[in-house]
Amino acid sequence: MERAVLSHDPVSVEPLLELDAHPECGGLALFVGTVRDHHEGRSVRHLKYTAHEPLAEKIIRDVEAATREKYGVPYVRVVHRLGDLSIGDVAIVCVVRAPHRAEAFDACRYAVDAVKHGAPIWKEEFYTDGSSAFVEGCCIRDDLDETPPPSHRHHSHTSHG
Repeated sequence: MERAVLSHDPVSVEPLLELDAHPECGGLALFVGTVRDHHEGRSVRHLKYTAHEPLAEKIIRDVEAATREKYGVPYVRVVHRLGDLSIGDVAIVCVVRAPHRAEAFDACRYAVDAVKHGAPIWKEEFYTDGSSAFVEGCCIRDDLDETPPPSHRHHSHTSHG
């Protein structure tokens, strides 16, 4: 059975680590993105991720492969959660195993940024005032050879409902 890169269920980090599978690797980089309680000065109650699932799965797998090749690392896993998430829930996990820490850190950041820039996954935030907005991520990029800048601008369009 093919491994999941998208999950409608809570994501557990432990099964993704594969600690014994790569004895040649001394570095393990892990990024866990969780749902925060605010965005651009607004109080967030919860959020919902939706996706074009077949395309998002393909893009995430392509990002994993590109990351392995670019950084020469044997193991890259990215899993993104879909559906309704509460404050504190895990939204995305990226695990990279590498011979050394430098390439593990670099590859992990690259993979997370590439997924956020390229995968058709949409985040709708629901605010405590009863309104909601889709949060636009970074534009879809065609230059996966470049690591995106560390800060992202997000734009909200408020709707009431």
